[in-house]
Amino acid sequence: MASIAINGVSVAFPVAGADRLALSDVNTVIKDGEFVCLLGPSGCGKSTLLNVIGGLVDATAGSVKVGDHHVSKPGPDRGMVFQNYSLYQWMTVLENIEFGPRLNRWPEEKCRDVADRLVELVNLSDFAHEYPKALSGGMRQRVAIARALAMEPEVLLMDEPFGALDAQTRTRMQELLLEIWTRAKRTVVFVTHDIEEAVFLADRILVMGTRPGRIVEEIVVDLPRPRTIECVASAEFAEYRRNIIDMLRH
Repeated sequence: MASIAINGVSVAFPVAGADRLALSDVNTVIKDGEFVCLLGPSGCGKSTLLNVIGGLVDATAGSVKVGDHHVSKPGPDRGMVFQNYSLYQWMTVLENIEFGPRLNRWPEEKCRDVADRLVELVNLSDFAHEYPKALSGGMRQRVAIARALAMEPEVLLMDEPFGALDAQTRTRMQELLLEIWTRAKRTVVFVTHDIEEAVFLADRILVMGTRPGRIVEEIVVDLPRPRTIECVASAEFAEYRRNIIDMLRH
């Protein structure tokens, strides 16, 4: 695992001949093994900040460190999961999971051992030799999570990975993700605009505001773990949700 230090990060993109700030002076520290959600409306810079941590977008100002290393490009210490699965359609479930290790020339035995362990972790052992077209949306996202974990990253970065799923599948995936997080012991940064999802998953929620994007509030979610879907009906959960709704409204 690794901590993430975000220091004075700003990002500007050229729009109509001028620079427009997408992020402005973002500062926070995410601790080793912490599950943090970036929460806010569309256009507030959540995905931009995640992509800066992932090394996919360069900061205009400021810096990001993962562990002791400054982020300047993508790296195997950070696994990324996106909303659109991004699986290779011509590869089986196992082959998709093995892709990263094989690309990095890991020994054959280690590639297979890692893939076998992860396909079991995401409950897809019975589908190991199926192709993505034979899988449901939730199954494909489980493969995407397993593929991100295959390189044994210290940090898992997730950009609204359950946004395209139906409500029932989304709930099951949230519970499965918490099981995987508990067992795999990774630092997780998870982008969402769904308040209930953030409260259910996170140790801490970073609420972001717009024009330009910045962190406007930090909320520590002091709900007991392990969490199951039953906690959503608790008075404590409802209080967190109500407070965040009020905060976003104002």
